[in-house]
Amino acid sequence: MRFDGAPVDPALIRAMTDRLTHRGPDADGHWVDGSIGFGHRRLSIIDVASSTQPMATPDGRTHLCFNGEILNYRDLRAGLRHEFRTSGDTETLLAAHHERGAAAVDDLQGQFAYAVHDADRAELLLVRDRLGILPLYYTVDATMIAFASEVKALLPALGRRPEVDTASLDDYLALRSVPAPNTLFVGVRKLPSGHRLRVGADGTARLERYWSIPDGTRAGTDPAAAVREVADSLDRAVEAAMVADVPLGAYLSGGVDSSLIVALMRRHRDGAPIETFAAGFGDPRFDELPHARRVSEVLGTRHHEVSLRPADFVELWEPLTWQRDGPISEPSDFGVYRLAQVARQHVTVVLSGEGSDELFAGYPKYRYAAAVARLARLPARVRVPLADALQRRLPPVAARARIALRTLTEATEDDRNRSWFAPFTAAERRELVGLHARHPRTAGPYDGDLIRRMLATDVSSWLTDNLLERGDRMSMAASLELRPPFLDHRLVELAFSLPSSVKVRGGVTKWVVKEVARQHLPADIVDRPKVGFRVPMDAWFRGGLEDMAWDLLTSRDSLVGSLMNRPAVLRLLERHRDGVANEEARIWPLLSLEVWYRRFFLDEAARTVVSARPPSGPISS
Repeated sequence: MRFDGAPVDPALIRAMTDRLTHRGPDADGHWVDGSIGFGHRRLSIIDVASSTQPMATPDGRTHLCFNGEILNYRDLRAGLRHEFRTSGDTETLLAAHHERGAAAVDDLQGQFAYAVHDADRAELLLVRDRLGILPLYYTVDATMIAFASEVKALLPALGRRPEVDTASLDDYLALRSVPAPNTLFVGVRKLPSGHRLRVGADGTARLERYWSIPDGTRAGTDPAAAVREVADSLDRAVEAAMVADVPLGAYLSGGVDSSLIVALMRRHRDGAPIETFAAGFGDPRFDELPHARRVSEVLGTRHHEVSLRPADFVELWEPLTWQRDGPISEPSDFGVYRLAQVARQHVTVVLSGEGSDELFAGYPKYRYAAAVARLARLPARVRVPLADALQRRLPPVAARARIALRTLTEATEDDRNRSWFAPFTAAERRELVGLHARHPRTAGPYDGDLIRRMLATDVSSWLTDNLLERGDRMSMAASLELRPPFLDHRLVELAFSLPSSVKVRGGVTKWVVKEVARQHLPADIVDRPKVGFRVPMDAWFRGGLEDMAWDLLTSRDSLVGSLMNRPAVLRLLERHRDGVANEEARIWPLLSLEVWYRRFFLDEAARTVVSARPPSGPISS
């Protein structure tokens, strides 16, 4: 939308939507009217034969451009005074906005990001779902605002070469991603989850929060009652997530969360087989394929597998960086993409167990939290040197103990809560990048006990800005929609109302979810120790990917070389190569940052990624 009265260029709208073909391969649509224009790419899931976009009300005064699914659209339609022309959720959302304006979002269940232009109100409204399952970016200046589902689609609208936002580097090195509202691109903003942006015809913009993590927990909750409540809420969430007019399947790692989702899907399919998909990385320390096969046999699914090797990383790193619009934050992103590729051959929508760990305290860190908090009471002059000394004495395999000790070097509880997943501590970031300007932190502090505060921190940053962003980009790169039933906002609100004592109980993490799972799965599946979606990068950085890491990170014309302390980077590489410490968690974000910079900011000749030594063994799917 332009604020200076100039017309929107239809060619610009097409250039932007052309960069989103993977998100919507089934259809495209464009609408331009003077100073306002919408473009849309469609992945047809509900009301496949109709519901084309952008969609307008019969009087042409309200237009909608919508990404996602309104899972309760059938219930909403019954209460709207609208003569429907289609049978899908798009027109339901349009009618709701026509009647209720911005407040329509309060009634929505699902995952969504959308724009509404209301000519009568002379307003553009941008809205993102409560948990940030789906993305929405925008750029705004004195003359216009442009918005898109991905950053790459905004680049034609910038009117200049993109620039690195160095003020976001500290957040990236701390969190492996950049939290909303910032990005690594100067002038490109990320609409925060649970927010809407109102933009007037004169360019006046107002950011509003319409949903947040609920305050307070219920006192005196009976554990058995909590199990019943979670079981009922999750069952309803899975049933709602299965609304579609196209085939559905599920990611199945063999862990308790994805296994429980598949078990509940099977119930709502009356026992009919579910298509399931799993990935492995050829390392017996982390390979969960045998566990996924076991669950598949128990639940009678039609199971599909894919295996990755180092050669996949070299082949896919640049193209997936383009899809991610930023550095690949986790090695497992590659596995999610390969999963999506295989899944798309069979289904259009997959359900996943994403979000359970962040709602119900599934990570090992929640067990250690109280002990770390007690040690954190020591004066910093004692605590920090002690933690550093103990870290140096630990063997490379003691990764979890090292992470716990690293959190003790942070100054505040908020920083400690964030640092459990941090590649670099505050001190290490200062050594790497010095005193670059940084964006202020906007999330937190949160209420409740320590575990509840940790969970709220994880949901607001680690989950939204990393895991959900990864899930969306890697699945949509294969034109596959990903739905996480655990993030149904009604279940999220229930989770934060429950006491931490039903989440970590008797030393068991995610206790209440595991008790629900016992109703549907054998004990050996429920009680299996958590492994996670791990990639054996420690070995690969000493093998097939070692040359790539050294060549890119030690080059004097690299972004890392120009902005960061080169001797510190060299020490990191040497420590890992020599087996002094497992530095994969720090090498990875630096290498990913460099690949991102070369992909988005350098020309074709300059950004060629150095090939790794070819590995042995086939790649199967």
